[in-house]
Amino acid sequence: MIEHKVRVRRSADDFPQSEHLAQKIAEVAVDPVEVPADTAEMIINRIIDNAAVSAASAMRRPVTTARAQALAHPASPGATVFGVSGRVSPEWAAWANGVAVRELDFHDTFLAAEYSHPGDNIPALVAVAQHKGCSGKDLIRGLATAYEIQIDLVRGISLHKHKIDHVAHLGPSVAAGIGTMLGLDIETIYQAVGQALHLTTATRQSRKGLISSWKAFAPAHAGKIGIEAVDRAMRGEGAPAPIYEGEDGVIAWLLDGPDAEYTVPLPGPGEPKRAILDSYTKEHSAEYQSQAPIDLARRLRTRIPNLDDIESIVLHTSNHTHVVIGTGSNDPQKFDPGASRETLDHSVMYIFAVALQDGTWHHEASYAPERANRPDTIELWRKISTVEDPEWTRRYHSEDPNEKAFGARAVITMKNGDVIIDELAVADAHPLGARPFGREQYTAKFAALAEGIVDADEQRRFLAVAANLANLSGDELAGLNVSVLPNVLDKAPILPEGIF
Repeated sequence: MIEHKVRVRRSADDFPQSEHLAQKIAEVAVDPVEVPADTAEMIINRIIDNAAVSAASAMRRPVTTARAQALAHPASPGATVFGVSGRVSPEWAAWANGVAVRELDFHDTFLAAEYSHPGDNIPALVAVAQHKGCSGKDLIRGLATAYEIQIDLVRGISLHKHKIDHVAHLGPSVAAGIGTMLGLDIETIYQAVGQALHLTTATRQSRKGLISSWKAFAPAHAGKIGIEAVDRAMRGEGAPAPIYEGEDGVIAWLLDGPDAEYTVPLPGPGEPKRAILDSYTKEHSAEYQSQAPIDLARRLRTRIPNLDDIESIVLHTSNHTHVVIGTGSNDPQKFDPGASRETLDHSVMYIFAVALQDGTWHHEASYAPERANRPDTIELWRKISTVEDPEWTRRYHSEDPNEKAFGARAVITMKNGDVIIDELAVADAHPLGARPFGREQYTAKFAALAEGIVDADEQRRFLAVAANLANLSGDELAGLNVSVLPNVLDKAPILPEGIF
């Protein structure tokens, strides 16, 4: 990997385009290096993972809204919308499918200086691939780039520190990945990356306080913007430049300011794109930093005969977990039984309480209003707090994959004074966890979430198509869509009319 130093430059400085971070990203995108077999295998796993969570979210209102908007934009050849027949303009397919993927907070993640869900790249690239007749091999190459760029930006540049939403790293990765997939030249990709970044910077209020359905729409919007940016760049239109380093650019005014310097690692020429292998999926439908606490709670409940005897629970964890989903956020909504699903998803106190009581976690039942309003749950929930532990923060940011951790140490004080302590560094499904996810686990997750939503024969058909991705022709990429049973879609919410 080449470590690129990125800092603000005055307009009067001699700063050639060859030194711009957007140019370095474009150079990675055009590198003809072959995709390693394990990278290609994991790309297929993540396509299956996305389909699984899309099936589970197919009837939810935000997904229904996005689907209705997309179906109002038919196109030929177009791209498919998850669950239904017909084709729509690719940016709208990316929009609908991106919301379906993101709605339940149940797909892959990478955490470092910034947060990310790199599987958000998949809907945009699949849509463009279907519309442009790309091969499965082209799609694999594009997704290897998209994952690489987003994850490498996440390693080097913190956005949340300045309350900028993490999808600002997604716009450039989508643009770069599409550039690889379509075989575009460096200049076109450079301009598309700049446009995509410029248009996908937004505040983190979408993930603060009372969290709304926009949390699911935000990455879909970034994917849609990324597609549109590439389209304009292909037609010869330019971008603000230098977008990262400019005197009035992103770093100077949205991030650490004119004196900042970031280090962004990117593959050198001929170096394989393997970043996807450093990311990890979710076994539970909850914010990633609560994955290990859920597994820890399930393990701890066998050591506590009566949960009513608990006096307090303190979760010692990283700064990220403490301030984003813990009591360090200072969000009273995280203790509100009437809060939205999206808010409860970002409350490790609620999540730990329910997992401790139930010994399991379910993407619907664990968030149901009647579940959140159970008196014994509310009582336990309000006994839980988080504190930052510098060692957990250090491990969160560690570059050593063998010690990088997203877990917590639970200190449970009983009413009789006894103290029960246990900790878990990584979730069971993590590559270093008790039950790492491989193809078998991704397939099982798909089967479980698609049960009763996708016909068994359709499930088998989709899995066979996905497994054969490297050999698919452009016409065959439509097979990556999954048909949802009509009687299931009939249960989707009835929406008021919009503009389209």
